[in-house]
Amino acid sequence: MSEMKEFVVGLTAEEIETIEGHDYTASERSDFEAAYAGTIANFTVKVGTIISGTILKTANNEVIVDLGYKSEGVIPLQEFRDDDAPQPGTKVDVFVESLEDTDGRVTVSKEKAHFHTVWNDIKVAYDENLILKGKVLKRIKGGLTVRIMGVDAFLPGSQVALRQVPNLEKFCGEELDFRVIKLNKRRRNIVVSRRQVLEEARSELKENLIKELEEEQVRKGIVKNITDFGAFVDLGGIDGLLHITDMSWGRVRHPSQLLTIGEEIDVKVLKFDKERERISLGLKQLQPFPWEGVAERYSHETVVNGKVASITDYGAFVEIEPGVEGLIHISEMSWTKHVRHPSKILNVGDEVEAIVLSVNEEERKISLGLKQTMENPWNSIEERYPIGSSVDGKVRNLTNFGAFVEIEDGIDGLIHISDMSWTKRISHPSEIVQKNQPVKVVVLSIDRENHRISLGLKQTGENPWDSMSDRYPETKEVSGTVTQILDRGVVVDLEDGIEGFVPLSQLGWDELENPAGVLRKGDNLPLRVIEVVPSSRRIVLSVRSYFNGRPMEELQEFRTSLEGRPVEEVEVEETVSEEKFSDYPIEKETVVEETVVEEAAEETVVEEAAEKVAEEAVEETVVEEAVEKVAEEVVEETVVEEAAEKVAEEVVEETAAEEPVAEAAAEETVVEEEPKILEESTKE
Repeated sequence: MSEMKEFVVGLTAEEIETIEGHDYTASERSDFEAAYAGTIANFTVKVGTIISGTILKTANNEVIVDLGYKSEGVIPLQEFRDDDAPQPGTKVDVFVESLEDTDGRVTVSKEKAHFHTVWNDIKVAYDENLILKGKVLKRIKGGLTVRIMGVDAFLPGSQVALRQVPNLEKFCGEELDFRVIKLNKRRRNIVVSRRQVLEEARSELKENLIKELEEEQVRKGIVKNITDFGAFVDLGGIDGLLHITDMSWGRVRHPSQLLTIGEEIDVKVLKFDKERERISLGLKQLQPFPWEGVAERYSHETVVNGKVASITDYGAFVEIEPGVEGLIHISEMSWTKHVRHPSKILNVGDEVEAIVLSVNEEERKISLGLKQTMENPWNSIEERYPIGSSVDGKVRNLTNFGAFVEIEDGIDGLIHISDMSWTKRISHPSEIVQKNQPVKVVVLSIDRENHRISLGLKQTGENPWDSMSDRYPETKEVSGTVTQILDRGVVVDLEDGIEGFVPLSQLGWDELENPAGVLRKGDNLPLRVIEVVPSSRRIVLSVRSYFNGRPMEELQEFRTSLEGRPVEEVEVEETVSEEKFSDYPIEKETVVEETVVEEAAEETVVEEAAEKVAEEAVEETVVEEAVEKVAEEVVEETVVEEAAEKVAEEVVEETAAEEPVAEAAAEETVVEEEPKILEESTKE
């Protein structure tokens, strides 16, 4: 094989020499080795030793150090603090960590060298329980980093102060006193405590403070902790309790409204128990008592501005100045609205304007009015709604005794159940009107002082009873449908809602004890009118009189058509109806007298109950029980007359008092004539 030759293409001889270098002579190499040996120190560099070096320069994040070794040393730049920036030519002690890293350099550490240098001093401070000064560097997880004697130590959060500190960052940069509580040289772990230093100082201050502390003293303190019931204040060695009630003369919802942790305040010693080392402090006692001279500052009818401090079921408390509150009672919040709870009108924090109604400086009470700042719509109610005028309204609420109709915002009037229909006997207002139904009513009466308006629904139309005597003259024969069956007779519907009553003795059966034995609701009866009394809205009818003068076979056929049917159970509503129609006669002697007396008593009792309900806003069931109770007691004629006289004295308007009396007088005349009419009917 021929000899292989190496060719370098494209390079000149000078370029090849520059790349590969050139051979040195023996003398040149000897000179170079001698010069290099002069740069190497005459000591041996070992790992784990501390040696001195000279800073050459800073490159990137490293500091290059001349160690007198064949390679330079490298120190991380982060080991130099801001106050110890590396300067070229500066001598520095370093700890040798390795002789050669991946780049062939010596790895050294300035911090480790310093740590080993001062370790003995730190160990002595730990053994002898000495206090060392240090500077807080930064916040870390669980606590703070502190530099002591040039070495970083750990300060746990629980050892920063006597109590837990929520904001540790505020200590950064401060120089404080510490005590070493834990050491670990292998892990280079140093734990320090500031709390131990403070506790020792606190113990000394506490002894001196207890000797000189007395009640009524005013001392400075620092708020150490805040709770829901107050704040603990450090008086300089011992803590005292500043209760929330002693912070301000005004209302304080939480102590944090007035105080912050770390705040320095002046407090007054209210009570000091030396044995138990308990101190009660006061802050408001350093301020003047706000209720002094309050009657002069807030006279009657003074307009005041304040903020709603709290709301209760019976009213709202308004703070008109710090420590001075007045009460706006629920009844003083609106002229027209029935306020169920003050929160419907006011909220906590609202700014309000009110008028001073009364001041009791001794009991520290001020009565305020909110509605007095507004015009009272009841002052001009009679001008807006004259008696007899027609108004449009909406049914707001139904009760057993009537319906409340809103005729304008916040102003309601009452349609009594007796003023709903000329002809129907109504058990409940829902038979005529419904809630939220628009209605047209007539103003009957106005009580401006008691804020009451009486309305009428039936008055919007003509009274059919004015012409009832012409429409149903006596002896007229009519037919009626049984609507209600009572023990004393039956109620029949004639037409257009007009009802009449057929007494038990006039049903056409001899010795009939219970109408339910032969009659049913819906039965059609042939009838003859035997009495019409428009003043008491009553029509008395008779089946027996209808068949008088007719063949006996017709009466017998009528009886046969109704007898022999199954007996139906009497419903509950019939029991109620029996009370309404109990005024109709059973025998000849009691045609009208019981009607007039019981009807007058029933109406007056209901009016009495309605007025009481409107004033006291009691439950509807209470009114119903009151009406039923009175209706049961009104049996004798003399009892009813006494009740009528008593009601007549209590009724506000004269017309309301005169009406039942006039009706009773009219009915007495009818009572005298009634036996004659029935006697003549019987003879026929």
